[in-house]
Amino acid sequence: MTTDDETRTTPEVEVVAAEATPEVVEEIKSARDANWAKLTGALTVGEVPPEARNINVTGRRQTSPMQGFGKMWQKTYRVSLGTEVTPQEVISEWKAKFPTFWPEGNRFYGPLTGIAPGDVALLNLTMPGRLKLSTGVLVLYADEESFTFMTPEGHMFAAFITFSAYEDKNGGTSAQAQVLLRANDPLFEIGLAVGGHRKEDKFWVHTLAALAANFGVTTEVETQVVCVDKKRQWRNARNLRYNSAIRSGIYMMTTPYRAMKRSGR
Repeated sequence: MTTDDETRTTPEVEVVAAEATPEVVEEIKSARDANWAKLTGALTVGEVPPEARNINVTGRRQTSPMQGFGKMWQKTYRVSLGTEVTPQEVISEWKAKFPTFWPEGNRFYGPLTGIAPGDVALLNLTMPGRLKLSTGVLVLYADEESFTFMTPEGHMFAAFITFSAYEDKNGGTSAQAQVLLRANDPLFEIGLAVGGHRKEDKFWVHTLAALAANFGVTTEVETQVVCVDKKRQWRNARNLRYNSAIRSGIYMMTTPYRAMKRSGR
């Protein structure tokens, strides 16, 4: 006999407890772990097209906003897709066609196997001054309704970038990209202040609008920007040594020298 203050075990709970053998627990854990990348330190790039430039990714470590320099921002870009598509269908399509939704002049070179936990993709991005910035992302997490990127050392941002789809309050499906970021170093922090934020917002608004158009939807992309932490982490100012813009610029300027060297050989 139990009192009102004691915990009662329902038959359903007893059944679940009886089935939670060590084997079942391990199977559940393995299935959950399969959605996460195994962080091993230095990044390695798998098979990508030959035109993908890899000068700031291999050998770099992944970074979170805690390792960044600048103010911390959370940016959310959201679009409603109506009732004709499910969240799972949106994410499946987004993964399969991810590069096609980006603004022209920016390239995403993912592994030939697609977007899966642990994959490393190369990014060749168009920057002001005709600079082609070479960087990348690690696929930190992926399941049927979301996937998350993590940036490497030297990227513009130390960031988590999460793409998701969900059932909204109107019974339809909404898709969103949410970025939690700090500029990686003082130079990129200045870049954000003098126009980088506007460029970043424009980039993701274009991406969400293109995703919506893929499903036959034309609508406004909702944008929300919040400064989570106004402090700059000066202890991380030395991240400047990995700055991908500087390294990409040097690479571009020395291209003729490398061509002459190959010709001499």
